[in-house]
Amino acid sequence: MFEALSHEFMQNALAAGLLVGIVCGVIGSLVVVNRLVFLAGGMAHAAYGGVGLAFFLGWPVMPCVVGFTLLASGVMAGVTLGRGERTDTVIGVLWAAGMALGIILLDFTPGYNVDLMSYLFGSILTVPRSDLLAMLLLDLTILALTLVFYKDFLAMSFDREFARTRGVPVTFLHFLMLAMVAVSVVVIIQAVGLILVIALLSIPPYLAGRRASSLCKMMFFATLWSIFFCFLGLRLSYGLNITSGAAIIAVSVACFFAALVFDTLRRRFSARKETHAQP
Repeated sequence: MFEALSHEFMQNALAAGLLVGIVCGVIGSLVVVNRLVFLAGGMAHAAYGGVGLAFFLGWPVMPCVVGFTLLASGVMAGVTLGRGERTDTVIGVLWAAGMALGIILLDFTPGYNVDLMSYLFGSILTVPRSDLLAMLLLDLTILALTLVFYKDFLAMSFDREFARTRGVPVTFLHFLMLAMVAVSVVVIIQAVGLILVIALLSIPPYLAGRRASSLCKMMFFATLWSIFFCFLGLRLSYGLNITSGAAIIAVSVACFFAALVFDTLRRRFSARKETHAQP
């Protein structure tokens, strides 16, 4: 692995893993606390429409995907704001529509020869330095917005009605948070692809939330977990010659189930200890 660090592609991959870990920890915590995992998945799959549009029109991929995903996030934010009964249905439709649009546009793209797998399952080992700069800019934007609106996000995440009575602009923050999720999805797609985004947005915050006593700590520990998953997944990908995105998710899923087993065994041990302690 150490000899691989001399290669520019591996240095770029590690830098991308660091940037992905930061955005996963921060936005993933908001997604999990606000129970928006399904919605985040919808945005991730809708983003494929932006990929198809970029190649069809011959535009730069990342700016086009960012714009398209922001548009999709605005539609989904409007749909989910009222928490209607048909919310999940509409998100599912937008999820499928984005994927279908992307595939159709790619079918109509003359001379299309782009590797489809790199967008579906990620290709962190091929992230160019120009994309790293764009990812860094997106990360800094998300961190700045989170810092500025942290207290409002905190209030809204745990009780929206109470936050509204305290003068918190819940509607504005709802649209802003989903826009931040959309931008985060574009960053994460670079590492694990649009199909596996949900895992990297939900597993690290879940593991962090088991011990964190505040949203801020949850974000911090989720960031550490995300970076750990990316780096270890890269190590396995290089050593076993397997797809990097799948390796990253495999590591995170293994840790997730290990945590579930550990928590189950600990609860049983505690219950048994209390039973024996009773007179």
